[in-house]
Amino acid sequence: MGEIYSPGKLMLTSEYFAVDGALVLAVPTKLGQEFFFEEKQDSASHVFWEAYHQNKLWLKAIINYKNWEVLETNLPSSAEFILKTLKNVQSLSGTKFQATDSYCLKTNLQFPPDYGLGSSSTLMNNLAEWAEIDPFQLNEISLGGSGYDIAVAKAKSSVLYQNKPKPHFESIQYSPKFKNQLIFIHLNQKQDSREGIRLYKSKNKSQNLIDEFSNLTRNILLCNELENFSQLMILHEQRISDFIEIPTVKSVFFEDCPVFVKSLGAWGGDFVMTAKFSGYKDYFWDRGFSTIFDWDDIIY
Repeated sequence: MGEIYSPGKLMLTSEYFAVDGALVLAVPTKLGQEFFFEEKQDSASHVFWEAYHQNKLWLKAIINYKNWEVLETNLPSSAEFILKTLKNVQSLSGTKFQATDSYCLKTNLQFPPDYGLGSSSTLMNNLAEWAEIDPFQLNEISLGGSGYDIAVAKAKSSVLYQNKPKPHFESIQYSPKFKNQLIFIHLNQKQDSREGIRLYKSKNKSQNLIDEFSNLTRNILLCNELENFSQLMILHEQRISDFIEIPTVKSVFFEDCPVFVKSLGAWGGDFVMTAKFSGYKDYFWDRGFSTIFDWDDIIY
């Protein structure tokens, strides 16, 4: 079997505004998604699909790609999503699903699916790399979104990303001097980023506001001191809150926290970033948030 791997991601800046071309700073995670593939010259035109979460099988499907029919599965709705995605691969590829060979395809997501680290984007990038097609195109017709997560999966590094006039990114090494003072906390729930984007898109926004988040990203990238970084994160969080009219995560869960708390990605779930302070572990544990990572625990 051949093997492809894509890392997960965390979005540090420009959430929501990324869809309108704001500059994004995003980092790869140590956990991602593996993809294993084998082709058989059996003239059956079948796809044998197996999907695992942390090495535990959760989805199994057999698909006939001549007429795009799910022949067997344990989860019909998930199998239909895979069928539609593979059909999109066929439409973009000059080689895959074009003859009568069968394909044995297996994925393994290394992190819990409710972490929001990119279960979909890592899958899209793995499929695109396997089929030698553009992952941004595959993602756009299959899922939508800004595409920053695809950039991280493709680059396998931190990126500066913009999706306008077309998706483009710069691979960078992002390792701030104060990284050992930063922590990432999971909020114990999965947020639907597409729903958050729909809310954002329903509001009128100016180019000046989009540019403001690009400038915040540039200034955050240049920070050498935690104090300046913290102030920019507070400003970033408040500007998003004012625009989408949703309270900041700090005001909802951590109002008396002595340091900044920054949402990462869609608001209301997934991970937040904050800084260490005296007794920080007890503070978060007492509030029911026990999944805490240091920078080097989670960032690649």
